[in-house]
Amino acid sequence: MPRESPDGSRFEPVAVESRYDAPRGHVLSAPGRSWLLRAWPLIRAHRRAFSVSLLLAFVGLSLSALAPDILRLAIDHALSGDRGLGRYAVALATLAVAVAVANGFALTLLIRVANRIEFDLRALIYEKLARLDPQFYDSSSTGELMSRANSDVRAVQLYLAFAPSIVVQCSIAPIAFVLMLLVNVPLALLTMATVPATFWIGLQMRRRMYPVSWMIQARLAEVANLVDESVGGVRVVKAFAAEQHQLDELARTAERVRWAYTRDSDIRALWAPLMESLPRMGLALLLIVGGLIELHARHAVGVLISFSSYVLLLQSPFRQLGMVVMMSQRASASAERIYEIIDRPATVTDRPNARALEHCRGAISFSDVRFGYAEGAEVLRGLTLDITAGESVAIVGSAGSGKSTIARLIARLYDADSGVVAVDGHDLRELQTASLRHHIAHVPDEPFLFSASLHDNIAYGRPGATRAEVVAAARAAQADGFIRGLADGYETIIGERGYTLSGGQRQRVAIARALLVKPRILLLDDATSAIDVHTEQLIHTALSGLQRDRTTVVLAHRPSTIGLADRVVMIEDGRVVADGRHAEMLAQHPGYRALFGALADPRSQPAAAGRPQTASA
Repeated sequence: MPRESPDGSRFEPVAVESRYDAPRGHVLSAPGRSWLLRAWPLIRAHRRAFSVSLLLAFVGLSLSALAPDILRLAIDHALSGDRGLGRYAVALATLAVAVAVANGFALTLLIRVANRIEFDLRALIYEKLARLDPQFYDSSSTGELMSRANSDVRAVQLYLAFAPSIVVQCSIAPIAFVLMLLVNVPLALLTMATVPATFWIGLQMRRRMYPVSWMIQARLAEVANLVDESVGGVRVVKAFAAEQHQLDELARTAERVRWAYTRDSDIRALWAPLMESLPRMGLALLLIVGGLIELHARHAVGVLISFSSYVLLLQSPFRQLGMVVMMSQRASASAERIYEIIDRPATVTDRPNARALEHCRGAISFSDVRFGYAEGAEVLRGLTLDITAGESVAIVGSAGSGKSTIARLIARLYDADSGVVAVDGHDLRELQTASLRHHIAHVPDEPFLFSASLHDNIAYGRPGATRAEVVAAARAAQADGFIRGLADGYETIIGERGYTLSGGQRQRVAIARALLVKPRILLLDDATSAIDVHTEQLIHTALSGLQRDRTTVVLAHRPSTIGLADRVVMIEDGRVVADGRHAEMLAQHPGYRALFGALADPRSQPAAAGRPQTASA
């Protein structure tokens, strides 16, 4: 985070204490490997609590496995005429308390670890999303990303919370098998005869559920995206009375989700009962065959009852084994969708030897720059342009000519495909991005405001700004008047995206936010398009004074905004086709005259009178 300087001209990174609790682990960068293997560093970061919880669960299960044998001894002694059964009752009661305590602590620790892993995984996703450049978001929907950061993370968390406990419960099978072998080998082999079949069914169920689990998560993301668009575009929906159309779209999308869930239920309905019933078949074999074998043997009743207890003890983990298979496939599909985000490389990154732009004069140059958005036509085709430090330049052109792209390249939201974009003679790719953006403020024509107070929105670029500094910036942007007219003034909480304000009010708040950081380079993308003529004139007057010693790039979409500039550059097909002052351009360039001549008004003449004009290039 940069240390603020009085004039905003110096960038100096400093170490600051953050309230953000960073994730303790990470995800292995190994695409194609098992998702659990890649998540192992996250689990390992909590290995102590995780190990203790599983150890306690194992202790609880091991103690549970002793209960059938104690019951066998009690029955055998009772049949032998022994009246001292109290000690067995005390032993069983003590065992029950010990099992409850061990399992209680194990479950508590396991849930805490799973919640912490969920936090770490979600934090890793958010960190990645914060660092990915706009090119990623150009092809990603908000609802899809929200689904991956929430429901997919939740699916992984549920698996990590319950699967280890259930797997440990399944480990009771070998313990019980050993104890049964010590009592009666033939009956032990007979009781466990159904285990291989159960294992095979689990594999079949797993193979069939993975693609369906992926489909469920993907279609849930479609629903989330549709709801996000419907809520975000509610004004458009209402304006066109298209509520029924949106409901029909939601119904079609929900039907796709229902089909996927139905397919999932069909698979579980076919295989889960088989998995649960096999242990009962083992019990039936035990009672039939075991009863015949031990019919005349001594202590037959105690052995059969203890073995029956073992089978019943095994039924719970086998019953939950189907749920583990289902959860594992859903978690696997969700983890792969999460890893698609984490594995996504950022295209705009700092080089290892990148230098900080500590002092910025504001000179900008484009040297034979070519650029095109992903899967789109080339926008800039060899653009060459020089803007001197402190100069104010209006960039004009028809729609799609590349005006907004120029501003995005200056702020290094994207990197040029070829050529060089430089500030103060430094290739932007050789600078630390944070230091570059510290000196730049961008005001788009459709500004984004946060659901926070007006003070916090204006101070977003300088969270430590005082109220006096915020008010001064608001006055310069002609926003102080309407803000003070609100019930809570600067503490007024605005709605999502600032929609509780008018378009002109949002633009004035955005201008105030940009002015507060005192940038060396100011990018105005038709920043007064929604403001009335009188207010626009006041803002232009204020900006004319604030532009001194500051490089200003005005992306002009109408003649009135050209008055903020010393010089006009016309762009067509991604190249500079004309460069000069407004009056000269009207007189000498037919294309410029066609673009602005018919719309010219007095304010489009050099309104910044008294400011030095730059000669035509």
